[in-house]
Amino acid sequence: MNASGYLVWQLKLNVKIENHKVLGAKWCPSTNYNERPSVDVSMLVIHNISLPPNQFGGSYIEDFFCNQLDCNGHPYFQEIKDLQVSAHLLIRRDGELVQFVPFNKRAWHAGRSEFNGETECNDFSIGIELEGSDDIPFEDAQYQTLTHVTQAIMQAYPQLIVERIVGHSDIAPGRKTDPGRCFDWQKYKNILLSNIK
Repeated sequence: MNASGYLVWQLKLNVKIENHKVLGAKWCPSTNYNERPSVDVSMLVIHNISLPPNQFGGSYIEDFFCNQLDCNGHPYFQEIKDLQVSAHLLIRRDGELVQFVPFNKRAWHAGRSEFNGETECNDFSIGIELEGSDDIPFEDAQYQTLTHVTQAIMQAYPQLIVERIVGHSDIAPGRKTDPGRCFDWQKYKNILLSNIK
C-alpha cells in the first residue's frame, strides 16, 4: 500500500470531527472567514480548484487560501492576486485532506449564491474543494476521502441531508461551472448512500 493509499485507509477508519475540525487533516489556517449568522450548517458545496489552471501539486492552493500566493509565480496569478477566498476543506489528488477554516465559521467559497430561495449560501454551508478541473476526471482516492468526510460531516451536523449536497454550479448557475462535467455525482452518492447508517 502506497502512502496515499494508507492515508485514505486511515481516513476511512478514523474520520472524526471535534471542535469543528476533522481530526487528522492537515491544518492550514486561513484568515479568510468570518462568523456565521445564527444559522445551522445545512448544506455542503463541492468545488474544484487547480493552480495554475489544470496543473496539480505544489502549495499554490494552500498559499492562495492563506493570502500567501507569490503572484509572480505564474502569469495567471496576476488575475487572482486581489481575491480573498477560502474553503473549509481541500482534497488533493492523492486523497490528502487539508482544513483551512473550522466548520462553525463562514468560509468564503460560494460567493453570491442561491438555493431553493435561500440566498448567501456561505451563511449555512460547508465548502469542499477538490484539486481538479471541470474537464479532467477526479481520482478514486478523492472520492473515497470525500465520501468518508461527508459522512462525518452529516453525523456532526444532522441538518445536512443528501438533497442539500450540491455543486458550486447548482447555487451560482451561469457564473460557476464546478465541480464540472467530470465529477461523477452518481459514483459519489452511491458510495455515500451505501455507507450511511
